[in-house]
Amino acid sequence: MSSNGKKIALITGANRGLGLETARQLGRQGTTVLLAARELKKAQAAAATLKEEGIDARALKLDVNSAEDYATVAKTIDRDFGVLDILVNNAGVMIDNRSGNETSVTSAEVLRKTFDTNFFAVVGLTQALLPLLRKSKAGRIVNLSSILGSLTLHATKGSPIYEAKTFAYDASKAALNSFTIHLAHELANTKIKVNSAHPGWVKTEMGGEGAMLEIEDGAKTSVELATLPEDGPTGGYFHLGETLPW
Repeated sequence: MSSNGKKIALITGANRGLGLETARQLGRQGTTVLLAARELKKAQAAAATLKEEGIDARALKLDVNSAEDYATVAKTIDRDFGVLDILVNNAGVMIDNRSGNETSVTSAEVLRKTFDTNFFAVVGLTQALLPLLRKSKAGRIVNLSSILGSLTLHATKGSPIYEAKTFAYDASKAALNSFTIHLAHELANTKIKVNSAHPGWVKTEMGGEGAMLEIEDGAKTSVELATLPEDGPTGGYFHLGETLPW
């Protein structure tokens, strides 16, 4: 916590959609929320919206694919607060063609771009911010995964996602889940908890108009995992309190 006793949370991709709503819900609980976005102006506009709602919101310029930005953000948080309590790795992309299973023709470029944002960026940013999270009395890392990262469900005929095969995106989220498991194991004897969140099929730009969940409900899993009590789980994969199969 900062010197004024408030938790400090960084949310990536927080200028809109799930990221912004996650920041809103955390802010309503009294957390100082740092809204990170690739373009500072967009982060500032989002922070201004939350400030009008009485939330302590700050804007940060953070391109999740820029290691230079990781270092700058870490220095800024250290200077201004000295600690980071919550990291929500929300930013992500889906650039697969969604017309059906096209695994055999998915290009290396699509795979690289997807993994750069959905996997490598999460690992790099988390590693850069771990020293600040270690200073927290209750550090929480939430990795925004997807039910589409479940290898078990993808391999199970009749499962909700059996026919939904977007290779690059699905594989990147499976890799992200692996990062969650491995980092949680490494940090098991610390006060930091690491979990993967499936927000659900949410009405966002990525989810599309056919999605089932309102954005307020889509943010609930991330907020719950970001505010887990001391006896809460770590190294898990959750949606609205339910455990998902890896």
